[in-house]
Amino acid sequence: MTAPVTPEPPDLMQLLTRAERLLGRRLAVILEAEGCSLEAWRVITLLSDGAGHHMTEIAEHAFLPPATLTKLLDHLVDEGLVYRRVDDLDRRRIRAFLTPRGRRLRQRVGRLTEASMVRLPTANGDEELLKELLARLVDSLAGSPVAEQFTDQR
Repeated sequence: MTAPVTPEPPDLMQLLTRAERLLGRRLAVILEAEGCSLEAWRVITLLSDGAGHHMTEIAEHAFLPPATLTKLLDHLVDEGLVYRRVDDLDRRRIRAFLTPRGRRLRQRVGRLTEASMVRLPTANGDEELLKELLARLVDSLAGSPVAEQFTDQR
């Protein structure tokens, strides 16, 4: 008789990827009803702070290559959700901002997504802890040189 196999603990990368994809699908359903893509929503969310952001910063936040971001911003401008303005400090750079229509979309969809998140199991108080742990993970990963970590172990 063979001994029962003890299951391996879940892999962190797999759990994070699966959670991101499942949350992305949940959000996509809400966004689709508003005629908005997940990529556009990432841009709109960043611009909602009102500070105006350069293209490089927006591309990083939205996880998009610059050429794709340019096309997306063109579309958002055409939809009346975003406008571009020359940077006051560096006239060679452009900043993007939300229009009043874009802010209204952000508020409306933001309420829907928050209501959707309330129904998640983490809403019982663990959400803040989860956010804190994920923020620490991101900060740690962003600040650590990847190549050195693995070349030193050979």
